Amino acid sequence: MERDWRCDDPKQQLVWAAATSETLRVLEGKWKIVIIVQLFAARAPLRFSQLERRIDGVNQKMLIQQLKELEKDGIVIRTAYPEVPPRVEYALTDMGKALGPSIEALVDWAFLRCETAGKRSRS
Repeated sequence: MERDWRCDDPKQQLVWAAATSETLRVLEGKWKIVIIVQLFAARAPLRFSQLERRIDGVNQKMLIQQLKELEKDGIVIRTAYPEVPPRVEYALTDMGKALGPSIEALVDWAFLRCETAGKRSRS
């Protein structure tokens, strides 16, 4: 979607601000973006224990909470299999997968920021 960022229409600017605020509400939380990145990287559904191992520093309670919020917002789907022992897998929904370009841009920006910070510290 092409956007004209030079738009001088205050109403359109408010629409963009509202859309951004809603997006940040969905993604806010220390672990949500990390969870999404791990699900992208896996390219397949992950069990809870696999996610927990991939996310350094998260505790079970917080991971469960963040996954529930992502599920409620339609970013992650939880599939429970009726077997013993119980198996639960998490995957990105189509809406979650649509975050791909944004997540890729965010990771690229993070690397650029690190490179730039490294150059500044050597100066």
